[in-house]
Amino acid sequence: MSGHGFHVHGPHDHAVEHAAHSDDKFAGNIAVTTAILATVGALFGYQGGATQNEAAMFKNNAAIDKTQAANSWAFYQSKSSKQNLAELAMILPGADTEKYKAEVARYKTEKEEIKKDAEKAEASSAEWNKKSDAAMHTHHQWALATTAVQIAISLAAITLLTHRKWLLYTSYAVAAAGIVLGICAGAHVDPLAFLGGGAHH
Repeated sequence: MSGHGFHVHGPHDHAVEHAAHSDDKFAGNIAVTTAILATVGALFGYQGGATQNEAAMFKNNAAIDKTQAANSWAFYQSKSSKQNLAELAMILPGADTEKYKAEVARYKTEKEEIKKDAEKAEASSAEWNKKSDAAMHTHHQWALATTAVQIAISLAAITLLTHRKWLLYTSYAVAAAGIVLGICAGAHVDPLAFLGGGAHH
């Protein structure tokens, strides 16, 4: 699977193409099933690529906010240093006490605003990271669903070559599993977590 779409290619492609033009009803049904599964797989592959891009965008937003938080904390430290100097200057002989007292008060007020901005940026970064992790989890589910559909298509193609019905039933079972996984990915539900008593959102 790739982020550019879904494609299954191999020697069995000729067998599927031949079946589509033959009068063999069994082979014709498999060819139609394979075409349907290829379409479903293409949709799953597209969704997988979209969620991967979404996860990368969220991670980038988290990094931007993290940098903003770091800059705010550096600014906060700078104000703390200036406040300390002003407090020290207040006790020096002959110092303008009222002037430095006003500066200390101003630095304290400025520091509170900077602190709020830093904490807000940190919280936003954490939220973006959480969204990125969730999107990446969904991407893995789409990838798993797409892989299952790919395997089902390969099994169906092998059935055309061998005419083994048990292979066809296996193909149907794997395809059904893939479709269920795709539905779960679209609904943002983790089947394993759901079976264990919880769901992933």
